[in-house]
Amino acid sequence: EDAHLFPSNMALSMETQLQSIFEDVVVISIFLSAFPFEMFMDTPEDERTKLISCLGAFRQYWGTLPQDSHEQCVQWIVRFIHSQHSPKRISFLYDCLAMAVETSLLPPRMVCGALLSSDSLEWERTQLWALTFRLIRKIIGGVDYKGVRDLLKAVLDKIQTIPTTVSSAIVQQLLAAREVVEYILDRNACLLPAYLAVTEIRKMYPEGHLSHWLLGSLISDFVDSFRPTARINSICGRCSLLPVVNNSGAICNSWKLDPTTLHFPLKGMLPFDKDLFEPQTGLLRYVLEQPYSREMVCNMLGLNKQQKQRCPVLEEQLVDLVVYAMERSETEEHFDADIGGTSQLLWQHLSSQLIFFVLFQFASFPHMVLSLHQKLASRGLIKGRDHLMWVLLQFISGSIQKNALADFLPVMKLFDLLYPEKECIPVPDINKPQSTHSFAMTCIWIHLNRKAHSDTKLQIPIPHSLKLHHEFLQQSLRNKSLGMSDYKIALLCNAYSTNSECFNLPMGVLVETICGNGAMRINLPGTNCVASGSVTPLPMNLLDSLTVHAKMSLIHSIATRVIKLAHAKSSNALAPALVETYSRLLVYMEIESLGIKGFISQLLPNVFKCHAWGILHTLLEMFSYRMHHIQPHYRVQLLSHLHSLAAVPLTNQNQLHLCVESTALRLITALGSSEVQPQFTRFLNDPKTVLSAESEELNRALILTLARATHVTDFFTGSDSIHGTWCKDILQTIMNFTPHNWASHTLSCFPAPLQAFFKQNNVPQESRFNLKKNVEEEYRKWKSMANENDIITHFSLQGSPPLFLCLLWKMLLETDHINQIGFRVLERIGARALVAHVRTFADFLVYEFSTSAGGQQLNKCIEILNDMVWKYNIVTLDRLILCLAMRSHDGNEAQVCYFIIQLLLLKPSDFRNRVNDFVKENAPEHWLQSDWHNKHMNYHKKYPEKLYFEGLADQVNPPLQLQPQYLPIYFGNVCLRFLPVFDIVIHRFLELLPVSKSLETLLDHLGGLYKFHDRPVTYLYNTLHYYERHLRDRTNLKRKLVHAIMSSLKDNRTPGWCLSETYLKFGMNAREDNMWIPDDTYYCKLIGRLSPGPFPNCDWRFNEFPNPAAHALHVTCVELMALALPGKDVGNALLNVVLKSQPLVPRENITAWMNAIGLVITALPEPYWIVLHDRIVSVISSPALTSETEWAGYPFALLDFTACHQSYSEMNCSYVLALAHAVWHHSSIGQLSLIPKFLSETLKPVVKTEFQLLYVYHLVGPFLQRFQQERTRCMLEIAVAFYEMLLMVDQHCQHLSYMDPICDFLYHIKYMYTGDSVKEQVEKIIMALRPAMKLRLRFITHSSITDSSSSSSSAAAAAAAAAAAAAAAAATAAASSASSVPSSSSSSGTPQPPPTSLSSSAAAASPSSSQHSHTPM
Repeated sequence: EDAHLFPSNMALSMETQLQSIFEDVVVISIFLSAFPFEMFMDTPEDERTKLISCLGAFRQYWGTLPQDSHEQCVQWIVRFIHSQHSPKRISFLYDCLAMAVETSLLPPRMVCGALLSSDSLEWERTQLWALTFRLIRKIIGGVDYKGVRDLLKAVLDKIQTIPTTVSSAIVQQLLAAREVVEYILDRNACLLPAYLAVTEIRKMYPEGHLSHWLLGSLISDFVDSFRPTARINSICGRCSLLPVVNNSGAICNSWKLDPTTLHFPLKGMLPFDKDLFEPQTGLLRYVLEQPYSREMVCNMLGLNKQQKQRCPVLEEQLVDLVVYAMERSETEEHFDADIGGTSQLLWQHLSSQLIFFVLFQFASFPHMVLSLHQKLASRGLIKGRDHLMWVLLQFISGSIQKNALADFLPVMKLFDLLYPEKECIPVPDINKPQSTHSFAMTCIWIHLNRKAHSDTKLQIPIPHSLKLHHEFLQQSLRNKSLGMSDYKIALLCNAYSTNSECFNLPMGVLVETICGNGAMRINLPGTNCVASGSVTPLPMNLLDSLTVHAKMSLIHSIATRVIKLAHAKSSNALAPALVETYSRLLVYMEIESLGIKGFISQLLPNVFKCHAWGILHTLLEMFSYRMHHIQPHYRVQLLSHLHSLAAVPLTNQNQLHLCVESTALRLITALGSSEVQPQFTRFLNDPKTVLSAESEELNRALILTLARATHVTDFFTGSDSIHGTWCKDILQTIMNFTPHNWASHTLSCFPAPLQAFFKQNNVPQESRFNLKKNVEEEYRKWKSMANENDIITHFSLQGSPPLFLCLLWKMLLETDHINQIGFRVLERIGARALVAHVRTFADFLVYEFSTSAGGQQLNKCIEILNDMVWKYNIVTLDRLILCLAMRSHDGNEAQVCYFIIQLLLLKPSDFRNRVNDFVKENAPEHWLQSDWHNKHMNYHKKYPEKLYFEGLADQVNPPLQLQPQYLPIYFGNVCLRFLPVFDIVIHRFLELLPVSKSLETLLDHLGGLYKFHDRPVTYLYNTLHYYERHLRDRTNLKRKLVHAIMSSLKDNRTPGWCLSETYLKFGMNAREDNMWIPDDTYYCKLIGRLSPGPFPNCDWRFNEFPNPAAHALHVTCVELMALALPGKDVGNALLNVVLKSQPLVPRENITAWMNAIGLVITALPEPYWIVLHDRIVSVISSPALTSETEWAGYPFALLDFTACHQSYSEMNCSYVLALAHAVWHHSSIGQLSLIPKFLSETLKPVVKTEFQLLYVYHLVGPFLQRFQQERTRCMLEIAVAFYEMLLMVDQHCQHLSYMDPICDFLYHIKYMYTGDSVKEQVEKIIMALRPAMKLRLRFITHSSITDSSSSSSSAAAAAAAAAAAAAAAAATAAASSASSVPSSSSSSGTPQPPPTSLSSSAAAASPSSSQHSHTPM
């Protein structure tokens, strides 16, 4: 059979030569065995002589063979032996083989492999079976460990061939195979790492499969010995830990699930606890229930929108959610849309989820409907049936035209089940929005019937119970004049959206209503600005009553109309009703592709191409004041659009430039801390696109956002340089575009690596003295030049020093007047260049005020400055304040700068009045208002915005008649534009201690503006978090800040929406001398608010947070940071909620409380969560873990928190372990990156006993997977620390009881995580351990038994060692036949990507570093 490998003559000659060698021996023994035993009884000496002579001949022949024929030769010998029939002869030949192996003539691995792969080795030949396995047992000790692993698999495969019933007579013989397995698995023999053995066994007998009867309990006992290792690698109570959707940690690897089974992705083939092998349906269900969770669901299951892959487990969970909603509707008493019950919100959310997942084909519609039918069949739940049909109608109406009718027919089965009525269902009251749901089934029938008719010319008869509904719709269609007073229009749109001749009428009415009918015109703020006359937008509950298909049609009509008007360059602006309605439609995530995606990627570019600046201005205003929950990639895309737009000469006009810049500022400052890194890493190849080429303020704002985001997410924790991080190119590019410095008080708040960067890249600054000199010089020129044109040219020339505002200031100071030329120069300079003038003016002001004599002169200065803003309209207040707040003044000058800001905002009443009136007259809930436009116009009439220097034009002599063309303003005004600037101002004031009082004054007067902030709680959260160090001892200021922002919202929020009653009562009104220190009950109640339900429900589409959990988390953190206590005390009090016995914390759901504490404490600054480290240290040093005698039980039982808790036998150490796991599971990788240092500096000196060591392994072990995926460097440091601790324990303890679990765990780390990357550091440590430990870990250092164990001096061990050395020397070629290694892949050999699994090839797991693959550092 080997003829194909060799030329036939060679194969022949091998066969003949081998035959002649072995036949001789066999002939002698045949001849002998033909006579009675007594005559020629072979003496042992004769046997030996024969053996030696036979071996001698064979040795000579073997020496002549080329390497590559060795295996073939051994196979021939085995075939030859197995063809014999006399057991004695076989036994004799086996002795020959054994001797050949023992004298190092034949490699033992090759011999064992050939024996096991022989076809003749069958259980029926019991004697051959027994002899073969005895021989293997004798020589396997010399095989290298990978060989032993492959042989173990082969032996187990052979044993599998034995049937379940055999004659008891032969069992004794068959047991020889079991003895081999027993020897291989004997941990003291240590032929291979037990870890490799358990991997093979678990592949053959996965969880829940019994091993072969012949092996008895051998296998299950061996597998059980790995339960401790599995436990060490498991997070306590992992199945009850839940994320907050859209929270910073939510996009991390902690929540990934297998998309086919919903199992956790566990590393290694270990016997984990049963619950870890269960599908995690609870986790997926929980996430699906949360509004705005679809990105997270895709992330958890690894679903890619580009690849349409059906995900049955997801489908099943969606169906279960629908059933759950049906149950809720059955029990909820008042089920009325006007109330907006909990289940009302649930149905709304469900339809959004369903459309998304079915649209991207992650779920199949017909499958889901059939599954629903099956689950609802015997339940009798019909109260929610209309809502269910409404949800199905959404999808059907939108996709029936593109798909086959058969996909939708299962809905009729559902109809028969849920609508059992024999009589007609009456028509509901169509004045209620709910009526659209009652009509849903009839609408579905109309769509199905139309499809059936157009596809097959057949009709689906109308069910009798729906007749009245159908007649009502038919009748309404005939009525040509449709009013907006009831929901008839919505009903018709929903029923006929796939039938254009019927649909055009109701849809036309909707579009006409918001566009205005052409003739009517109304004024907008500013001069020369008129718009079409419709001002009342479509109300939200009408939009909610339209199906997605109808909404898509409506938004499409609006977008095409806007583009048409942009092309037509119409002088009429869009109707306010149209703009507001369009904004409202953009809230619906279901219509994202036509909605926000179309807005950013089609509408904006089109409008820009047409140079329709009015419409462009409108779109940016919508984005600034009317958009909610826009995904971050769209926001960053818009930001890069804005930067490229700002560079186009045509946009260089005052109003548009101001709008572009303030929109960009809002986008930058509103980026969520967890959004910054993922969004900006998308632009690493070209950071220019998201940065401003000329606006220093925008780039500074971006750096401040970057500093805040990296601080809040702990991105830089533990590192001291930005090198090698995504920030580096961004900062470098900013410094090339707009080089600048930071004031020392601002810089000191930056994370250390950013501080270091700016200290290295210091930019030389112009001295104040020089600035003053240059201004004087230019002012002299101004006064001495006579020719008007020369003056205008000189001062407005590009590249001339940007000092013109300083000159205007001097003119006003000296002459109280500016002439017409000044106005002309300003016009000529242009909006874009003027910003640079504002910057130098800001510096000049600080200089002027610093040197002013105070008193009279100071008042004069402030008056002039005020006139420049409000009387002459030379610069807008928000722009001037932004420039002032973003300069880098230090020390005394910084205080002067902030003093100017305070004077500008508060001294004159101009701005205060504007703020007070705006706050008094308006409410932030724009989506509930129908009269925003009138209030907006009244405000602008009272306080007109002048953006084209009109005030100055009026004052010059003679006055200039200006009629600038204003762009339409629908939403904005100076107060709203000032809000993002105010955010920055508050931060600047917080950084500088001496101006605290001024800040309190500002908050008193202007804090009411926060009523209109899009994200007031997030702003507070970020501020308290980022400035935690600065605010530690300034409890009054902290309280003031929280109070100002929260009280601005009190009229627009339900009581109890944010701060707890206890805090409002005691914390808000605390006096300096009598500080309030909350008790345990306070903390328990506060953490209790994270369970569902304590906060009033609301429409999350317009909320600052996407769902109740995110809201609860942020308000809780704000309150905790606002307490007048050090972070350390608060952190300890939070840990005590579960670590002390608390009457308010129920035992049965303790892990849910741990989950809540994990979420809260990791969302707080470092001083709050670092206290957990102290708790760990105190547990590790406690007598329970340090005394070697006191704890008699099995330590792993004690570390099993769940089991202990259920049996009321838990101890403090298991509580701390479970809590630490909950906290670290929710931590960001930045927070986790402190663990290596904590291990090596704090814990290593303390760990002396085995129990302490196992505790530390269990504490950190489960997180190696995160480190491997996110920070490899930390993973390697931890691995080394684990060995160093082992050495300490080894030297300290006389006796080690748990060597095996310890070694199993270390092998797990090697095979699953580090490979050979830490081999060098670890080898030295292993060589210093006790012999028994060294023996077990010898495969990590690749040392032979003689190195590892001085005690094993027996000849057998020496022989085995020699053989092992021989085998190692023999090429690892043999290894390439290795069947498998530990891998998370099945043994089918499917290639798996490194590093997550070592795929099924020996090379991947080979511990030589060249072959081992793991994540790059």
